[in-house]
Amino acid sequence: MTFAIPNVPSLLTWHNQPVEAGVQDGALTVSAGPQTDLFADPAGGRPTDNAPVALFTPPDRRFVLSAKVGATFAAAFDAGALQIRDDAGRWAKLAFEVSPQLQPMVVSVVTRGVSDDCNGVVVDTPHVHLRLAVAERTIAFHWSSDGSRWDLVRYFSLGDAPPDRQIGFSAQSPTGAGCRATFAEISYRAGELGDLRDGT
Repeated sequence: MTFAIPNVPSLLTWHNQPVEAGVQDGALTVSAGPQTDLFADPAGGRPTDNAPVALFTPPDRRFVLSAKVGATFAAAFDAGALQIRDDAGRWAKLAFEVSPQLQPMVVSVVTRGVSDDCNGVVVDTPHVHLRLAVAERTIAFHWSSDGSRWDLVRYFSLGDAPPDRQIGFSAQSPTGAGCRATFAEISYRAGELGDLRDGT
């Protein structure tokens, strides 16, 4: 089943079904069940890929996607995230996630077979703005407290973008009983950022 979200240029489909989801006043809400995650532990073991994510294929090779993200934090690693997925072994996510000490923070994960997991800034607000700036071979992750000034989290590459590259909105609860994430003020525009580090 496909569905639409205002300001998203393509229809979305589910990769892993949510416990529940909905769109209201332009905002998407996604509820993940218990023990849900997207992670390929570098220590080994089978990758986990059972977190619900609403995915769409962007019509442009270069684009910027942002959203105001909030989540119900009850257990370690509960999160709402923006995700980019090239295939099952090449993907990345930028998450608003709670630490084992129950501190909300911005977390980025880049996966090329195994995951490179990096904790970022600790946040003292109930939501953050997250942004993906995507080009042919490069991706930049940014975060903002208010959506006006953006700080660079990570700059990296997954390699050449496949024609079926997908972008999405996900929730996860790896150690808990579930998590609800909300994505509001969603914005998509074609083109590249002029400067990845100047705050714009």
